[in-house]
Amino acid sequence: MPRDLIREYLSFVRVEKGLSKNSVESYSRDLARLKAWAERAKCEPQSLDKTSMTRFMMSLTREGLSPRSVSRMLSSVRGFFRFLLLDGHIKSDPTADLVSPQAAQKLPNFLTQEQVERLIETPDTDTPEGVRDRAMIELLYATGLRVSELVGLKTSSVNVDSGLLSCTGKGSKQRSVPVGRSAIQWLQRYESARRSLLAGRESQMLFVGYLGRPVTRHTFWAVLKKYAEKAGLRNVSPHVLRHSFATHLLEHGADTRSVQAMLGHSDLATTQIYTHVTGERLRSVYEKHHPRAKRDGEAAAFEEEE
Repeated sequence: MPRDLIREYLSFVRVEKGLSKNSVESYSRDLARLKAWAERAKCEPQSLDKTSMTRFMMSLTREGLSPRSVSRMLSSVRGFFRFLLLDGHIKSDPTADLVSPQAAQKLPNFLTQEQVERLIETPDTDTPEGVRDRAMIELLYATGLRVSELVGLKTSSVNVDSGLLSCTGKGSKQRSVPVGRSAIQWLQRYESARRSLLAGRESQMLFVGYLGRPVTRHTFWAVLKKYAEKAGLRNVSPHVLRHSFATHLLEHGADTRSVQAMLGHSDLATTQIYTHVTGERLRSVYEKHHPRAKRDGEAAAFEEEE
């Protein structure tokens, strides 16, 4: 029976590279698509050459995948072929010279500070669930955590005395993030609400539901969507709050390196996209309020010096 090299690669990235479950699942889906395409060509994925890989990438575009999705697919299969090359299963990497399609850079969506306040104040804090939800939204905006990091917090993750929390991000990387006074106050208020939700049960997880069941990513997404609709806000997600956290920090003078550390970005370039957001917003404010901005071309000069 031939070796399942895709399965071996997924085990490698999970165990040795320490990628998250979500990342491994994403790789698995991409490589399953590659395997299905190879089977239609009556060969194994490891037998594909450069010409075959070029045809595979072109087929993705014909199927209507966006440049971003095609680029992600190329990243997945490129990692697989590098693994095969290093393990001696192939003699050359058929993806070495393939170029990712260029996708237009999309600036992240974010909420204004007034919109964040409206959202935060929406939960009914007369109920244990409402106090928990308020604490979660406060903490998400205060720290810029990913939703998976938020729901993965344990009771030992937050030190209310020092105002710091520790979380596990992508690639199982640990980082510490400061927590603001308001979020700390709601976490302290949540302590009694949590005991009520546990109903005598025990749990290591910080955020729990009825009878101590852990709050999942999907549960929190649904909860946040409900509150956003109630607050009259559209297209709100946990990641939008993460974007808002970064954008508002930079608007108030935080340096990019510090924001990078708090977000857990491995590459500064990923964080720098938020500087484009703040630049766009400054330009918008200038053009709206400066009395000569639209008459003397000063907005254009402002843009050049930004």
